[in-house]
Amino acid sequence: MEIHNNVTEFIFMGLWGNRYIELLLFFFFLLCYLAVLMGNFIILLTITCSHLIEQPMYYFLCHLSLMDVCYTSTVVPRLIRDLAAARKNISYAKCMTQLFTLHLLAGVEIFILVCMALDRYVAIVKPLHYMVIMNRKRCHMLIAMAWLLGFWHSIALLLMVLSLPFCGPNQINHYFCDVKPLLKLVCKDIHVVSILVIANQGMVVVSTFLVMVSYILILYNLRTRSSAGRRKALSTCSSHIMVVVLFFVPCIYIYVLPAGSENKDKEVSVFYTVIVPMLNPLIYTLRNTEMKLALRKVWSLLSHSEFK
Repeated sequence: MEIHNNVTEFIFMGLWGNRYIELLLFFFFLLCYLAVLMGNFIILLTITCSHLIEQPMYYFLCHLSLMDVCYTSTVVPRLIRDLAAARKNISYAKCMTQLFTLHLLAGVEIFILVCMALDRYVAIVKPLHYMVIMNRKRCHMLIAMAWLLGFWHSIALLLMVLSLPFCGPNQINHYFCDVKPLLKLVCKDIHVVSILVIANQGMVVVSTFLVMVSYILILYNLRTRSSAGRRKALSTCSSHIMVVVLFFVPCIYIYVLPAGSENKDKEVSVFYTVIVPMLNPLIYTLRNTEMKLALRKVWSLLSHSEFK
């Protein structure tokens, strides 16, 4: 069946209609984006320049920081530009590219968080076999699988959207190209498509379930240990649990609810596209003794080399 598509570009309605508020948000998001770049760059530099890169947990954290930078960079620079621009337009091709890239990188990030939960499970439940099970080859394989699953998720979503007709209007009630606001512009019945999109987005729910199972098994295993042993084991998990909650709760809120429902998608999206990537480096650094020690060591070495 031929697809009738009269739309060559989309126009974002943005976060707020008020011009003065948008100018304030311009400076706010600019500072947030700089914080994301700086924080995650520090994490990447600290891990790659220290012995921590040899540990599976920090190997995954390195990839998580890289995903945070790439993922945020698909949305925030355009958002900053649009906040200062009079007309917030994006071509159809660029919109589809943003949709694909955003879901690819977000998908990879979600599966990396699952890998990190699996890593903590093995470290606490099977500590004697930890380095054998979580060897470097297996870590590479898990990252490759994360990219493969992320690609499958995003390409399925993209092909689904490309098959839909857009006849006008072309105003997206959002600040980036995402599935739900685009579905509202489709000029045909989207009941079946909405179900398919929710099924595709079910990866978020499945991933959350896998993370929850990992931590339930960890807590079950810790019941026989001493209080000191429990504290030590849980201290390594607390940062990851915090990041998982901050990332997954907004994602579930947005992608599990049907496309036609009236909710605060735009406002909630800011949380996982800007705020969480900005907070991740702080959470993993301030709540982790090993990271703090490595951070001091790496930056003291760098400062000494500068003065020589």
